[in-house]
Amino acid sequence: MNSRAVVVVSGRVQGVGYRYFALHQARLYELVGTVRNQNDGSVCVTVEGKRETLEIYLQKLKEGPKFAQVVDIAVDWQHATGEFKDFAVRI
Repeated sequence: MNSRAVVVVSGRVQGVGYRYFALHQARLYELVGTVRNQNDGSVCVTVEGKRETLEIYLQKLKEGPKFAQVVDIAVDWQHATGEFKDFAVRI
């Protein structure tokens, strides 16, 4: 059974390739969802997949790409909706 995580990542996460890092990691783990910048400088990731795989993915999000500085990650666990077919960067 799949789960959904809505994740807000704060810190220096815009302008450092964070969304494309999140995209690459999601595709490596065969997860589906979206990632987008938010007006407050954070990044929001909505991702679905197996709970165990999502836990590993969240660890990757905490690390981030080379030039990012992740300060906090807030995770809201939800039931998967199955609305996503792949993982995409949203503008």
